[in-house]
Amino acid sequence: MKKNDSKSRILIFDEEGLQSLAKRLKEVRSEKKMSQEDLAGKCDITLSQIARIETAKTNPTVSTIFKIARGLEVSPKELFDFELTETPK
Repeated sequence: MKKNDSKSRILIFDEEGLQSLAKRLKEVRSEKKMSQEDLAGKCDITLSQIARIETAKTNPTVSTIFKIARGLEVSPKELFDFELTETPK
């Protein structure tokens, strides 16, 4: 991003991280015996948004992660209980 161009944004989409988060979210939701629909209703998030997060089609905000963690009654840390590989140079 150029210093003088405050309106441009660089979107970051870490495929590996989002895939790992998606997998972990599905695992935790399954452990809680909740459907995507149950979770969506409990979090006040659309079912399609839950599905997009669980298929790594979207990059959820931190606030969305907090809502999901509350809906699952887990800490955000539990949703991020996975390892990432090193970033290639």
